[in-house]
Amino acid sequence: VNGNNMCTGRVEVLHNSTWGSVCGDHWGTEEANVICRLLNCGEATSATGNATFGQGTGPVWLSDVSRNDTEWCPQAANAVGKVSFRLTRCRTNSSLFTIPPSLPGPVPVRLVNGNNMCSGRVEVLHNSTWGSVCGDHWGTEEANVVCRLLNCGKATSATGNATFGQGTGPVWLSDMRCNGTEVALDQCPAKPYGNNNCSHSQDAGVICSGPVPVRMVDGNNMCSGRVEVLHNSIWGTVCGDHWGTEEANVVCRLLNCGEATSATGNATFGQGTGRVWLSDLRCSGSEAALDQCPAKPYGNNTCHHRQDASVTCSGKEILPGEMFHNPGEWPQKYMTSGIS
Repeated sequence: VNGNNMCTGRVEVLHNSTWGSVCGDHWGTEEANVICRLLNCGEATSATGNATFGQGTGPVWLSDVSRNDTEWCPQAANAVGKVSFRLTRCRTNSSLFTIPPSLPGPVPVRLVNGNNMCSGRVEVLHNSTWGSVCGDHWGTEEANVVCRLLNCGKATSATGNATFGQGTGPVWLSDMRCNGTEVALDQCPAKPYGNNNCSHSQDAGVICSGPVPVRMVDGNNMCSGRVEVLHNSIWGTVCGDHWGTEEANVVCRLLNCGEATSATGNATFGQGTGRVWLSDLRCSGSEAALDQCPAKPYGNNTCHHRQDASVTCSGKEILPGEMFHNPGEWPQKYMTSGIS
């Protein structure tokens, strides 16, 4: 929170549906490295507890954090008995730790003005300002890097003529030469930031294959709730017929929430509104997204919202490189990440 970019700022955790800070006592590089890797931001170069990015509000959830830097998930500390979520005696001005902007994290990327969260004009964040990417030499290899970074599958279209509208502000990157295997755009050869004569009529765009956007709503925490998917720019529910552990595991893994501990089809977390998009899902449990599971066509069902599918995940396993990284979508997606 309040950082200069997506890899800096005050770190907060979600507990009991409330964001709170972490006390800076015993906070060091090992603890900060857990956060940096979790958010796909490289390694920590410094960790302090003096509210460099401003003092938080609300509870101070964690204190006396002590773990080696091989842990991936702050929630895991509670699971192994090292830290309990609780109010602490920390003062607010000592309860916040920061990660300075010298972190070697990936350049933040987002897709703007698309038809869904996996399509749009490509923009990158540099010097705290969002700017577009020039479409010269923009092709499938470059687009694949963006799609993979945003957990959106593979590129199905890569355009350089402002297909999704012209951006404003600087054109940051141009003459990109990716091979398609890079994990971030700043690993691709390119001209220096802002060093180009491109106009916004050449803004690069991309359409990715997916996955279908998924969220959990009205749950007890970030890794539980009613399952909803986005189709035709409208959120709708999933029917609970044939909804079981295999299907729930796909959702938990997609949202970086470990494994399913419960899968119910009786609107456990309340009835949704609008459409029931998916029904008769038949996942094996190994799929990377719900749209890879056999199912009836979107909206082709007789289900009622009293059958809405729900899931509770373990929330203990978040693997490196699997986090969503589209800052423009954080309000929707990071309801399941546990850290901002």
